[in-house]
Amino acid sequence: MRHATAYIVALVSIAACDASKRTQAVGTPEPVTAAEADSAFKSMDTRHGEVVGEDPMALAHQFASRPDGGDIILESQIHDDMGISQIRAHLLLIARSFGRGDFALPGFVHQKPVPGTSLMAQLADRITYTVEELPHGGVVHIQTTDRQALQAIHSFIAFQIAEHRTAH
Repeated sequence: MRHATAYIVALVSIAACDASKRTQAVGTPEPVTAAEADSAFKSMDTRHGEVVGEDPMALAHQFASRPDGGDIILESQIHDDMGISQIRAHLLLIARSFGRGDFALPGFVHQKPVPGTSLMAQLADRITYTVEELPHGGVVHIQTTDRQALQAIHSFIAFQIAEHRTAH
């Protein structure tokens, strides 16, 4: 027992000495440089282009919170009938996948868990996803009357706005 107490005291002392060298709280992510953030953004954008089947530079992506949910808006920045068709097919895939509670695509694109999606999956029967065509693409309308689902949708949309850098 004496040895265990001495061991614990030694560990606490070492941790205390190390604490003075820390510049941030334990468990917070390491800060990243602007170059690292830009590289991560470009990688995410490339994965998104792969999923859509379009050049990410040719895509205009917007996200909007609405009182009853949110919108995912995706359009081609150039008029290209094939690209527009691919965007619309992608949006239909999103609506159908999300409707089944399958959020693998956003997880792949962002390479991390996406806030709101686990609860959106659990409450899939309380959320509707409809696709509307736009002249150069389309929009997925995400709607609910459930307060818990609405909070999850708003978390999802806020994350997407931040990650895709689409804040107005």
